[in-house]
Amino acid sequence: MAKLGISIYPEKTTFEQDKVYLELAHKYGFKRVFTSLLQINGDKEEVLRDFKKIITHANNLDMEVMVDIAPNLFEQLGIGYSDLSFFHTIGAYGIRLDVGYTGSEEARMTRNPYGLKIEINMSTGTSYLDQIMSYSPNRSNLMGSHNFYPMMYTGLANDFFESCSKDYRKHNINTAAFVNSQDAAFGPWDICDGLASLEEHRKLPIETQVKHFKMMDLIDDIMIGNAYASEEELKAASEAFYATMPVLKVTLKETITPIEEKIVLEELHSYRGDRSAYMLRSTMTRVKYADEDFPPHDTERIKRGDILICNNNLGRYNGELQIALREMENTGRVNVVGNIHESEMILLEYVKPWSTFKLVKA
Repeated sequence: MAKLGISIYPEKTTFEQDKVYLELAHKYGFKRVFTSLLQINGDKEEVLRDFKKIITHANNLDMEVMVDIAPNLFEQLGIGYSDLSFFHTIGAYGIRLDVGYTGSEEARMTRNPYGLKIEINMSTGTSYLDQIMSYSPNRSNLMGSHNFYPMMYTGLANDFFESCSKDYRKHNINTAAFVNSQDAAFGPWDICDGLASLEEHRKLPIETQVKHFKMMDLIDDIMIGNAYASEEELKAASEAFYATMPVLKVTLKETITPIEEKIVLEELHSYRGDRSAYMLRSTMTRVKYADEDFPPHDTERIKRGDILICNNNLGRYNGELQIALREMENTGRVNVVGNIHESEMILLEYVKPWSTFKLVKA
């Protein structure tokens, strides 16, 4: 089952701050927690005690805590990859390997006696997963997650992201990726221009990022990378994640008629399956509103993302809702009544034929 998650960084905060954040996220249906233990600065026992305390609280909220670690941490703690009892003792759901081994070690880790999940880095762009699979891991304990990128312009490109993710889908491995809060201020590193996996997400509203991953259908678990997201963002992310269908935000023209506005905002739309390269068609509205009047207005040249209603000049097509997928001429037979909101144009290519969707005012 896909899960929504947050991130906490106990070395930079207090237990009380993290406790409040965990409880707020739990309220909105968040089930996963990502935290980082890449290095231990200061008193080792105190750091580990603080980590265990907050992990215990998360567990009491039925949240699963994944701990991000680096190979040098094993040396610092005096433990080896063949004995993961330490992470079981602190209450972790699993460990994320920031840097991998040869494949043999990861496979061996998945066969640990505690049922700890082993999450590997999906953003390598190599045959890393195939190497692990060749050593017969316990697949039920193997997971993958993309990196996040704190520096502007260093996040993953869409095509690379999708290519890497498809490899994990092929092996039925649980996948995860990070979205960016616009209200959060920090992550594990000193620099933090946000913490997104996809560069294109860095400045988008959090709900749009979540919708994008869901509509991509390659990512199971979606995590907010930076801390602390605002309650408004937690609520928006939750609503987008648990929505039963895509909901796209639109901007409507002041000249839209009442019946056109009703068609756009109140109808459940279905993308006609015999798809066109030029437009997405929701045709049932022309049946329901066949007897209504749709006088021509706003018949300017059409651009990608425009919301269109066929007018009286199209006869039996009048009342059909369309969304333009590319620029085209307007012969005066369709009214341009609005457009997909600029922040959600990224979603347009992911609406699938025969799928249903809703349109709401931005």
